[in-house]
Amino acid sequence: MAELRQRVHALESAGPPRAARHHPFRSVGSVLLILLAALLAMLSVVAVWANSIVQDTDRYVETVGPLASDPDVQKAATNRITDAVLAQVDVDALVKQLTDAASAKGVPPQAAKLIGNLDGPIESGLKQLVSGTVERVVTSRAFEKVWVNGNRRAHAALDKALTGQADGAVKVENNQVVVDLGPIVAQVKDQLVAAGFTPAAKIPAVHTNFVVFASKDVGKIRSYVRVLQILGGWLPVIALLIAAAGVYVAFNRRHALIGAALAVFAAMLVLGIGLTVFRDVYLNHLPSGVSEAAAGSVYDALVKFLRAGIRALAAVALFTAAGAFLAGPSRIAVVTRTGCRRSIGALRDVTTSAGLRLGAVGRFVHRFKRWIGVVILVVAAIVLFTWTYPTTAVVVWTAVITLAAFAIREFLDQDGSAPSSGADAGAAAAH
Repeated sequence: MAELRQRVHALESAGPPRAARHHPFRSVGSVLLILLAALLAMLSVVAVWANSIVQDTDRYVETVGPLASDPDVQKAATNRITDAVLAQVDVDALVKQLTDAASAKGVPPQAAKLIGNLDGPIESGLKQLVSGTVERVVTSRAFEKVWVNGNRRAHAALDKALTGQADGAVKVENNQVVVDLGPIVAQVKDQLVAAGFTPAAKIPAVHTNFVVFASKDVGKIRSYVRVLQILGGWLPVIALLIAAAGVYVAFNRRHALIGAALAVFAAMLVLGIGLTVFRDVYLNHLPSGVSEAAAGSVYDALVKFLRAGIRALAAVALFTAAGAFLAGPSRIAVVTRTGCRRSIGALRDVTTSAGLRLGAVGRFVHRFKRWIGVVILVVAAIVLFTWTYPTTAVVVWTAVITLAAFAIREFLDQDGSAPSSGADAGAAAAH
């Protein structure tokens, strides 16, 4: 008894164990690595998007194809083509021909003079005729086909804007990416001739440019995007490795993982806001004569998949932070884990009482439970990392399937040496 009292006294006098000293440089290093990883994650999303637009023809066509049915783009194309066609029609010559024909048929001089003053009405009627014909062509399947095929043949439009290359139907002129709508003008010409407007047959081949992208800062942008294009395949890997290093050097790695995930989420939020702000800046600096509504539609189409990538990575970051939090010792995390475990255990007991025997499967899962969890997480990470263009739906479904896999693991976890509570209850009832 005396020896026991001495030991208790020694323990009490020793006081609580000293907490490990946190090296300040290690903590600062972890924070800096995590912040760098968040910045690189932001650049990675932009780089992957730039590469997909430049190198993937199907992706590019999928991006700009829907613009053929966009009302603002159709209206801008209609106005542009109408002006191009009218520029090739000499209204004064048409009025002169009409006056000469009237004079040849003996029309009174006063009537011939009135005919000579019809320049305005004839031009107005001609414009309505051409505009109506152009609108029918632009809103038909023919325009969509020409638009999609033209962009498919020259899908490197954005690459030419950002690298300075130039050839084909899509080119860079005066810091503008323009698409030649000459084939549409040819179709309008044919329809005008078919409608009985014979002067349209004299319209020559017209190369009408439709501005897809315009900015006086293309020269500056192209240098930055070119670097992102070169590093596009490596930036996501580098960002992931740096984030892992930041978590590894931290004293509390779980807290560091939560911080890294939230930092990436904040970076995606900033990038999303930046795209919205840049849209207004871009539209406010459009060259004169460019339709602001059509330019806005084109901008929204070009960044559509970039926004999808931002949302997908933000969802991954949130799920990661939530998972790391629920794995911790907080009361909410413990209650959540306990509730899920008890619910799954109760379901397992019910099925066991009904005759289900897990046997060797239950013993295997019980023995390698931790490693099975690691495999589930690794498979989920591989799916997200190797998916060509993951969306928010892909991330959500991956998270749901991952949670279902953990639930199945918990359900199959049964130590064969210890009967379940359901089996005990059944045995007690039998006695």
